[in-house]
Amino acid sequence: MFIELLRVAGVRCVAQAELELSAGLNLVLGANGAGKTSLLEATYLISHGHSFRAGSRETLIGRGADGLQVFARVRHDEGGLVQRLGLERRAGTWSGRLDDRSLERLTDLFRACAVCCFEPGSHELVAGPAEERRAFLDWGVFHVEPEFLGQWRRYQGALKQRNALLKQDASDAELDAWDLELERWGTLITDHRARYLRTFHARFAEYASRLLPGLTDPGTRFLPGWEAGEGVGLAAQLRVVRDRDRQRQSTTVGPHRADWRPRYAGLGPQELSRGQAKLTALAAVLAQARAYRDHAGEWPVLLVDDLPSELDLDHQRLLLAELAASGAQALITATDLGPALAEVAASARLFHVEQGALRPAPPAAGAA
Repeated sequence: MFIELLRVAGVRCVAQAELELSAGLNLVLGANGAGKTSLLEATYLISHGHSFRAGSRETLIGRGADGLQVFARVRHDEGGLVQRLGLERRAGTWSGRLDDRSLERLTDLFRACAVCCFEPGSHELVAGPAEERRAFLDWGVFHVEPEFLGQWRRYQGALKQRNALLKQDASDAELDAWDLELERWGTLITDHRARYLRTFHARFAEYASRLLPGLTDPGTRFLPGWEAGEGVGLAAQLRVVRDRDRQRQSTTVGPHRADWRPRYAGLGPQELSRGQAKLTALAAVLAQARAYRDHAGEWPVLLVDDLPSELDLDHQRLLLAELAASGAQALITATDLGPALAEVAASARLFHVEQGALRPAPPAAGAA
């Protein structure tokens, strides 16, 4: 898939912008603070409903604007299907449109356009809290397991009820009923995640081997949040930890506590250098994109924010070669072309951003 046309209004410093994008490489150049990252955020919003940067949703809305709007015209590989996607936030509320219909659930919008992103904070996928990795995992599962979202919502509903009962010091009989409900949906959720990670594991190992040849036996480890597959169901485990849960007034085991970890032979995630963590995160993003392609038959859109500052020259060239070979659409930001981007600029579409507005692209000096 690729985005043919992107319109953005009111996203941070971008008051109005319209980009006709190439199906291949798109380079967005500009000084720091010019608005180039905001254009990537807008693209990410249409697939995720939130930014890849920290902060509340309201901080996405530009100063003086009463809301934000993002529109994307997306062309799919299969049969050349074209879809029109719109997302708006106004008065604290999101609304979405797909073609000519308003959407009751924004997840219908997110399913229509898949976007993967590598950006300066991506190393947190390796070094950060489990919530980051769990959200990353569930985005992948969402796109390959149609039943997952509904099951996750039912699990969350049961979890909310159980936590409320824990705060009320409810009887064991009341908790037993919700423990069974958590087991019902939690088992299905865990099975979906484990199945997805088996595919992801192989792709991750492939990319990590190329990006980090000095580290051996790359792979992943799944931590389901409970002892899944050990012959004891989730309900029984919840019974065992019930006294602890009563004290904490919160459910301490289950899929809502799941995690996954990248691993290498003889080296734990916390022992990786910052540079190794970045490359490990890049391998994970590429593996997620590849897993999506394997399932959907088309690549997601790939975003790379501030490429020259995140990767050394050799890894910049390696990534650009991977993107070119895949045929995936990519939007890449940088303050200037630099050696690696100059080598591919002749085959890319260039955009230049100044103070939140698009300007004529600078000449691709040094392009090969």
